[in-house]
Amino acid sequence: MKRIHVYISGIVQGVFFRAATRRAAADFNLTGWVRNMDNGRVEAVLEGEDVEVDKMIAWCKVGPPAARVEKVVTAEEHYTGGFQDFSIKHL
Repeated sequence: MKRIHVYISGIVQGVFFRAATRRAAADFNLTGWVRNMDNGRVEAVLEGEDVEVDKMIAWCKVGPPAARVEKVVTAEEHYTGGFQDFSIKHL
């Protein structure tokens, strides 16, 4: 099990990135959250099986059809298992 903090840059706001991320996370049986940031990026925390988290990171590098992902930065963190589901956070 692992936890990854992800920052996604590009045209990633206003293109249903958060909603698509929540659906993809459900497909990969992940928990955590996703949100828009003030600087135009999308931020997410992903927890789950190693292979499934890796698949989700690969998905983030493409995103939904209207998105244009330019950069994905990841940081591995200590797995906590503290999430019940995958949610969309709002600022």
